[in-house]
Amino acid sequence: MRTHTKETQSSMTPEKAIQFLKEGNERFVNNLKANRNLLQQVNETSTGQFPFAVILSCIDSRTSAELIFDQGLGDIFSIRIAGNIVNEDILGSMEFACKAAGSKLVVVLGHTRCGAITGACDHVELGNLTGLLKKVEPAIERETQTQTERNGKNTDFVTHVTENNVHLGMEQVRKQSPILAEMEQNGEIRIIGGMYDVETGRVDFYEA
Repeated sequence: MRTHTKETQSSMTPEKAIQFLKEGNERFVNNLKANRNLLQQVNETSTGQFPFAVILSCIDSRTSAELIFDQGLGDIFSIRIAGNIVNEDILGSMEFACKAAGSKLVVVLGHTRCGAITGACDHVELGNLTGLLKKVEPAIERETQTQTERNGKNTDFVTHVTENNVHLGMEQVRKQSPILAEMEQNGEIRIIGGMYDVETGRVDFYEA
């Protein structure tokens, strides 16, 4: 499989970009890989890059977007931060990816058994991590199904908060980036969410 060019990126639609990721994850789950010459892709991307998607995911060592979506060099922009939270710098990176570099898809990707989300549910305080985890609090507040044991030991509670955090991330992208919101309204890009299961390797997408 060859790396993306300006031509293939330009002809890519947001819907096709989603399909690319779905097909890549299906290969990953089935322990298959597209045939790529990574050294050739080094040469092909040496003078420029034309990624079709930008993916915000957690720093968790099990959730490398390139691996779980079976993508090669130059295929995706990968933004990683604990808890896949959204901040000004991440929004700026997404705006660069889409408005300046031509990507057609923004994905906010959470994952099961997330240590950052669990820490936020337990109100962990540790240096600069304290401020980061506070950004997860709106997702905790939105979780109203659980009335007792609202902590990191309650797997269902953590899962619900993790899902909320993804949906809130999508909302934040739209509300806090007029550039990306307008691009989505014009059909130039899509903003979607997803949840990676660390036990199965499968990604479930939230396309609304």
